[in-house]
Amino acid sequence: MHDVPDTAAPPPTARQLFANRAFTIYWGARFLGTFAAQIISVAVGWQVYDITRDPLDLGLIGLVQFLPSLLLVLVTGAVADRHDRRIIFAICLAAEAACAAALLFIAVAHPASAWPIFAVLICFGIARAFIGPAVQSMLPNLVPRHALATAIAWNTSSWQAATIGGPVAGGLLYGISAEVAYGVAALLLAAALAGVLTLPKLARPATREPTSFATVVAGFHYIWHQKIVLGAISLDLFAVLLGGATALLPAYARDILLVGPWGLGMLRAAPGIGALLVAAYLANRPIADHAGVIMFVAVGLFGLATAVFGASTIAWLSILMLLIMGGADMISVYVRETLIQLATPDAVRGRVNAVNMVFIGASNELGEFRAGVMAALIGVVPAVVFGGVGTVAVAALWAWGFPGLRAARRLDGR
Repeated sequence: MHDVPDTAAPPPTARQLFANRAFTIYWGARFLGTFAAQIISVAVGWQVYDITRDPLDLGLIGLVQFLPSLLLVLVTGAVADRHDRRIIFAICLAAEAACAAALLFIAVAHPASAWPIFAVLICFGIARAFIGPAVQSMLPNLVPRHALATAIAWNTSSWQAATIGGPVAGGLLYGISAEVAYGVAALLLAAALAGVLTLPKLARPATREPTSFATVVAGFHYIWHQKIVLGAISLDLFAVLLGGATALLPAYARDILLVGPWGLGMLRAAPGIGALLVAAYLANRPIADHAGVIMFVAVGLFGLATAVFGASTIAWLSILMLLIMGGADMISVYVRETLIQLATPDAVRGRVNAVNMVFIGASNELGEFRAGVMAALIGVVPAVVFGGVGTVAVAALWAWGFPGLRAARRLDGR
């Protein structure tokens, strides 16, 4: 596939960007798909817990959806690089809609066991594993290089909006009934599918590599030898691994800040709100220069805010730190994803994005596991403070160890 030809034009305004019909459809489909996935995630959690009353099953819900991305990483990226990414997007949306419909039928049957739900979630996870690399790799095929940073900012803002609003909608819809929640999710996925089917056909690769072990692992090979990409991906892995505090928010709400369930909702929403505000700002005022330095400063700020949050016993200060954490993380994501897309040839972009998504998923899952284990060993507050300080140290170490990433300047492809 070939990227959209570049021009010397400055970054586009929002109106100019959304005048691109293909981007607008793509943006809307991603939003609807993510919103629906969030509804399903909340509804499944409630339904499984209603059936089993076992907290372990809540952890298994996330695990069975993440494992396909890990186990299929050598396949999903290769598929995204060898086939029409638009068709992959459409097939995966159709599969997700079918999973939502299956969950609807299961809910109607009022099952006494959760295993049918987990079986559907495995299928849902497989669809998510294939959709991720294809969708991430499509964007440079839809907009010029000089518009990529702005497009990524708008894409990320839609994802943040969906991850904030989706769980709220999922909870409200499940309050009506599980059937309503799954039915709405299926309709949203069907609407996303209808939009994707109207996208123009993307250019196919002029030449195709023969299938071999070398081509399958080309994403890992490329990342290892491209230090900017390796530095960006590994920075996120270790920063989030150390800085993750989301799993411990219930302990802060109940035992440290004494804010109760309503306060827990505020704590959980704060990082997403901070990220959404920063994403909206970046969409209108993209970073013009010194992108690498800004990314390292943002990661350091994320770690510092995490440490302050960990030590805080004042509710408003804790919420403020979570807002800052979300905003700083958004800056890091924006710069990292843009640099990865710009630095990666389209021929291996799907495989590189597959690896990137596994790293992101692993950092989130393992970060929560790290926080929980350390909290059990040394206490909740020391675990979070230690993680925040560790994130600052990682930012400093990576800034020294990856000078090319630190020296990265522009995000407009020039």
